[in-house]
Amino acid sequence: MNKKIVMASMVALLAGQPAFVQAEKGKELAASCAGCHGETGNSVMSAFPKLAGQHATYIKQQLLAFKLGARNAPMMAPLAMGLSEQAMDDVADFYSKQKIDNNDMPIIEFEDEEDEDDLDDEGKAELAAKKQTELDDLMALGSDLYRNGDLEREVSACIACHGPYGEGNRPAAFPALRSQHADYLIKSLTDFKTGSRADNPDNMMHMIARKMTDREIKAVAYHISIMK
Repeated sequence: MNKKIVMASMVALLAGQPAFVQAEKGKELAASCAGCHGETGNSVMSAFPKLAGQHATYIKQQLLAFKLGARNAPMMAPLAMGLSEQAMDDVADFYSKQKIDNNDMPIIEFEDEEDEDDLDDEGKAELAAKKQTELDDLMALGSDLYRNGDLEREVSACIACHGPYGEGNRPAAFPALRSQHADYLIKSLTDFKTGSRADNPDNMMHMIARKMTDREIKAVAYHISIMK
């Protein structure tokens, strides 16, 4: 009986080795990405996307796009070029197993906003109320677009591909969006809208984003950023 237990333990240990090795290799490779994306894929700078919890299939897809030039990114292309397919698998697997951090509620700033230090208490209260109203309006618009889209203008609902909680669709390689930085989402949607991030005119996201206003892009980005 003892021999059987020992043999079973050895088999289980050996079976788990490839996954352990891949995890260690992925962690080692990801160390060079930490400057922009954080040690666990939770970037502290909103211009750089969070990779934690992202589907491995999507991460690898994007790394291949950087490497082959299908996605234009001067910072990422040189890094992706040095990665083998196995290395891409390893780093993608590492990030997919990390937990993404939640974001705080977005902060509204108006272009013509007065310096709060120059305002009296009544002025500060009015500005705070104005900001809260704007935030409430944006969050409501973003939620509606995410779930319902805009049929009249053929803006598809985000929920169809990215799921009710922003979890994405792993088999289809549709990315998870929940808790992503709003600034990064705004830039991505704007790039899709202008065509700078669409390698062909039939790109699904290009067709959707080009029909969205800048305010709608901001609204849906804000909504997605606080999804958990």
